[in-house]
This record gives sequence, C-alpha cells and structure tokens, in this order.
Amino acid sequence: MTDHSPAELRRILAEDGGRPFDLAERLGVPEAALVAARIGHGTTRIDPLPGRLIPRVQALGEVMALTRNRSCVIEKIGTYNDFHDGEHAAMTVDPEIDLRIFPRHWVHAFAVEQEAETGTRRSIQVFDAAGDAVHKIHLREGSDLPAWEALKRDLALPDQSDTASFEPRAPVEPPRAGAERADALRREWAAMTDTHQFNILIRRLKMNRLGAYRIAGAPLVRPLAVEAVPALLERVHAGGVGVMFFVGNMGCIEIHSGKVHSLRPMGPWLNVMDPRFNLHLRGDHVAEVWAVDKPTKRGPAISVEAFDAEGALIFQCFGLRPEKGGNAEQWATLVADLPALAEAAE
Repeated sequence: MTDHSPAELRRILAEDGGRPFDLAERLGVPEAALVAARIGHGTTRIDPLPGRLIPRVQALGEVMALTRNRSCVIEKIGTYNDFHDGEHAAMTVDPEIDLRIFPRHWVHAFAVEQEAETGTRRSIQVFDAAGDAVHKIHLREGSDLPAWEALKRDLALPDQSDTASFEPRAPVEPPRAGAERADALRREWAAMTDTHQFNILIRRLKMNRLGAYRIAGAPLVRPLAVEAVPALLERVHAGGVGVMFFVGNMGCIEIHSGKVHSLRPMGPWLNVMDPRFNLHLRGDHVAEVWAVDKPTKRGPAISVEAFDAEGALIFQCFGLRPEKGGNAEQWATLVADLPALAEAAE
C-alpha cells in the first residue's frame, strides 16, 4: 500500500507530466500504484495471465513492446506472433517481437487510455507483485481499435477499485559462489553443449551468474572495463555487426536480433534510435562487465554481459547466429578487442 490516496496520486500525475517510473521513485511508491490510481479515469484492471493476454495482444496488430530494468530499456515495434504458452515459461518467437515470459511475475495488469496533445495514447502495462513494471505494450496509429475495445471488455477483472496491495521488492541477490566448487564449475562449464545448461549448472553448484563469473577465470570469462560497454555499441554500429541484445527483468526478457544503425549518446544515457528498435542504457549504472564464452554444439556462444553495483544483470549481448546472418569470427574478434579491466590486464 501507499501513504498517498488515489486522488492525491491522480493530482500529482496531472501536475507532473514526467515519466511514471521517475515519479514513482521520487514519491517512494510502486509504479503500479500510479496506474491503479487512474482506474475509472481511463484505466481498466485486466487479467495479467499471459495465456489470456498475449493472444488478445496479437489481434491488435502492430504495436510497440517495451521491457525494462533499472538501468536499461528496450523498445521494439512489431506484432506479437507465434506465442507459446507455459505454466513456468512462455514466449513469442517473432523476428521483431521476441520475448521470454515468466508468468508468475505477471501479477497486475492494466489497459490504459490517456489523452495527450497528439490524441489518445493506449497501452497495456504489466507489473510484478512489488508493483515494478514487467512489460508494456503501446498501441500505434495502425493498431486495431476494435480489438482493443474487445480486449478491455473481455479481460476486465471484477475488481475495478483504484487501490492495490503490493509486496516488498525482493532485494538483488549478491554474487554467490564457492571457491571449493570452482574446479567443478570449470569442468562442467567446459563440457556444456547448450547455453541453457548454464543456469542448471550454477543452480546445482549453489552459485549465481555473477558469482560464477567471478571465480571461473580464463578462458571461460574475461573481466572488461566499464568503458567496454560504449565501445561495444560503437563497434557493433560501425562494423555493421549483427547481434542479439537481451534486456529484461524477473518477469520478461526482450530480445533484439539484428544490427544497430543509429547511436545517440545523451548525458549518462547510451541510446540506440533505430526506426523499429530503441535501446536506452544508463552507462553510469554499469559496474562490472564480462566477456563470457560458453561451448555449444554449434560452436562457442560468446557474450558481453553488464551488471550494476548491486550485482543485477543489465543486459547480455551475443553475436547473431550465422544461420540468421551473423558472422561468428567477426563477433569473436570484436569481443576479444574490447578493453580489459585494468587489474586483469596487468
């Protein structure tokens, strides 16, 4: 719950005009509380279950999909095609809107209509139990409005009150590893045949991703300087290198597969501003960067992965697979040439 009444939140929203994420941070309230306060004022509480929601989103046609964490936002324009439902994990598999969905974190959802100078803005906004944004879907000029009206009607929940209850935000898990298990980690890592085996491996060894990276050592991982992140974007852009960019949170991971055509840094933000793909990255949040090499049947899966000061994953970037138009040798060379962490280079 929040100390601010829904009426107070509506007044603040009307006066502020800024981004809800930033406003929620300033007020010390969950972002979802700001959205819930507008129920009955252009906002409808809807069923968050991906198995019900995503097929209705597909009917909207072209939209913009947005996924964020505290340090990075990814936006893709396209249609939600080829949806695969699942109790623990679901996905859309489309060249443009490519998502990995974890339904237990899809707790609160709203269909939102807001008047603006450019007309009515329509969006679907999904939040986790703490009220943090998991995924947002913004309608575009060509989106199907009858499908939107049907979605609001058919997915509306009985509870249309303008308040909501939220759980405390789970803290970021600090790096977790065990030096006594380092040899087992290296041995089993080197024997992997698929990148998906990595999460199973570190869970079995009672580690997490960053903890494992810190003890694995060469040639499996290499610590990079924080300057490697802008260098990565600049070199991917300049070289026309095809990549897969993964940005997400506990409830959703959104993936861009392709090239980077337009870089526009602005203050602390590193921005990709392509016609159907935007990325907004707080470069000043990056505290650790790792070049990671995982063996697979199709050859090494090499990634660059950035973490914030608390140990939360900000993004992962892989080379685009050759069958998708990528160049494995070009990507491997690019990563090998990124600046190393000074202590590691000495």
